[in-house]
Amino acid sequence: MSLKDILIYESDSTKEALKRLDKTAVKALLVVDQSKKLLGAISDGDIRRHILKGESLEGDIGEIYNRTPVCIQKDKFSMERAKELFLKYKIELIPVIDGEHRVIEYVTWDQSFPRTEQPPYKKSQISVPVVIMAGGKGSRMEPFTKILPKPLIPIGEKTIIEMIIDEFKQQGAEKFYLTLNHKSEMIKAYFEGIEKDYEVNFIKEKDFYGTAGSLKLIEKKISETFIVSNCDIIVKANFENVLALHEEQNASLTIISSVQHYEIPYGVINFKDGGEVVNIQEKPEYTFTINTGVYILNKDVLEFIPADTHMDMTDLIKILTEKGKKVLTYPVNEKEYLDIGQWKEYKKVTQHFHEQETN
Repeated sequence: MSLKDILIYESDSTKEALKRLDKTAVKALLVVDQSKKLLGAISDGDIRRHILKGESLEGDIGEIYNRTPVCIQKDKFSMERAKELFLKYKIELIPVIDGEHRVIEYVTWDQSFPRTEQPPYKKSQISVPVVIMAGGKGSRMEPFTKILPKPLIPIGEKTIIEMIIDEFKQQGAEKFYLTLNHKSEMIKAYFEGIEKDYEVNFIKEKDFYGTAGSLKLIEKKISETFIVSNCDIIVKANFENVLALHEEQNASLTIISSVQHYEIPYGVINFKDGGEVVNIQEKPEYTFTINTGVYILNKDVLEFIPADTHMDMTDLIKILTEKGKKVLTYPVNEKEYLDIGQWKEYKKVTQHFHEQETN
């Protein structure tokens, strides 16, 4: 990735910064003036806090970015110095500047600490249980799911559900509950036949209880805050940060959301009463914050779920808000959300992981 890919001007919009972060492999952009003089840095965390304040993505980044970024003078640069700063400030990227404070290059965490080295610190460490809803019929993935349950559809050398478990395991999770229904025996047999270094508990539905209804079955098995995930979603969030926000805000439920950009591939006609054309917007782009299907729930939320009854998560959220319980959202970038639940997205995800393995 070239230097120009991570440079941005303070007059650029927050939406543009978010899109640029999605396109890069790093978690921050460097804010510069026309001469490339370093003014600051903007991270996905800065934008997340901006969104959570209810602010617009259309305004510029002038009031959002960090004006005191960590940097290294070129004549004082060494990889050892970079490692010291990475460890001290827990950052992802450090700009290298010349005597005029212009950005001439940068170094990333991954460049300083190759994958072959043991990470000096864990970026996220969670200990809460994770519930994966793995009982659906997977109708969007037919005809595969006529034979295999959706959680066992392969991505490379692993199944979808193992990919999801691996993401949580990398952040410290060790205890998993799988709610089962459709082809449940196949899923149980698969996990009983593989080697694993984590605990798996199976919860069998008597009927299809929906995305929230099945959680009632774990009420007597869980005594703490827990994570819930659909079985066809991978979210690359820092769950230690998500749990911290959930606790700080005294939330009952937190929805992991994703900021998605969608460009309409046509000219959109705006017209007045009678059909008189006002203008045509050529391929307008819209930004939406969508529900990923991953949540943080307090244990006491389960009291609002009736036993042996179908209830979707949207129904539970409506009840909680009506009861005055706090429901939060924690937005992640577009590329930090992978939907594997339909053929088009499944093919994109398999290609994504293939490229990672070959790089």
